[in-house]
Parts: sequence; structure tokens; C-alpha cells
Amino acid sequence: MKILTNRLILRDIKMSDTKSIAENINNLNVSKWLLVVPYPYSLKDAKDWVKNCNKDAKAKPRKEYTFGIELKQEKKIIGAIGIHKVDRYQGKATLGYWLGEKYWRNGYGSEATKEIINYVFKKLKLRRLEAGVFEENPSSGKLLEKFGFIKEGFKRESYKSKAEGKIRNEISYGLLKKDYMKHN
Repeated sequence: MKILTNRLILRDIKMSDTKSIAENINNLNVSKWLLVVPYPYSLKDAKDWVKNCNKDAKAKPRKEYTFGIELKQEKKIIGAIGIHKVDRYQGKATLGYWLGEKYWRNGYGSEATKEIINYVFKKLKLRRLEAGVFEENPSSGKLLEKFGFIKEGFKRESYKSKAEGKIRNEISYGLLKKDYMKHN
């Protein structure tokens, strides 16, 4: 599966992407904001993750969609964005994403997020998208708010970051299809 944007290709992750994945996520400035990513992050970790993503892609019905974010200019993966816990009956899913640090603040996250939101609401026909960010990561919250996500809750000491082992508070966000479609 592929989704094209001006500068990016959002696509299924392949075993040949593992080197680039490991290089970009093996950075505490990236991994500390992710729930289940260890630090340090090895090539073996990347291979295991790709195997898991490929297995999830074959599930029927599919509940996980993980897209590598490929920068067309470099022809390599610079991050990933995913739709997780897809529940067709409830009409909702959870959004997650990460980018390698050297690609921050270039609009790549916004470009990928916009396309994934469109995919969720137009192709999967879900009515709600949720996301959670650690309280200490305001940049991630601003990205969500840019697309109309609304803060819906605050969970105290909700998760333990695998990279750092720190207990973190989480801010919960939600976006309804009807609200998103009014503005896009």
C-alpha cells in the first residue's frame, strides 16, 4: 500500500528499511516520546518490528496499519506513522507517529499526518481518531491540534516510557470525522 504526498511516500515497511529505521530511532530524543521503543535501539529491534508490522498487515480483518515515511528526495525511511487498534464496529482507531530528529521542523510530520487522517476517514470510513502524547512533548500535541484534534483528557502517571523507564503523564486527544470534514 502506498500514499503519495508532495515530498513523501507513505508505504509498507520492508526488511530493507531496517538500517534507516534503526539509525533514526536509536536516539533518546526520539525514543523517549514513544511508549514501547527501547533505547538503545538495535538493528535486531528494527528487524523484529518490521516482521511484526508485516504480520499485522496480513491480518484479516486488519487492525494495524503501519506506514514507513519515505522522503522521496533521499529514497529512505525517515520515520513511521500508524493507525492502531482499528475497531470497525466502534468506528475508531489510534494514531501514532515518529520522525528521526534531523527531519524535525520541516513539515514532514504534518504532511504525513494529513494524509493518514484522510485515509482513516475517507477510505476506512471510521468516525473517530484518537492519539495520546506524553505531557512533556508539546510539539506532538501542537501537531495534532493543527488538524483539529481536541484535548479530551489528562491521565496521571499513565505510562512508563520503555526508552527511559520514566513514568509519564499522558494527554489524550480525539478527532471526529464530522469536525475534520467541516474544515478540510
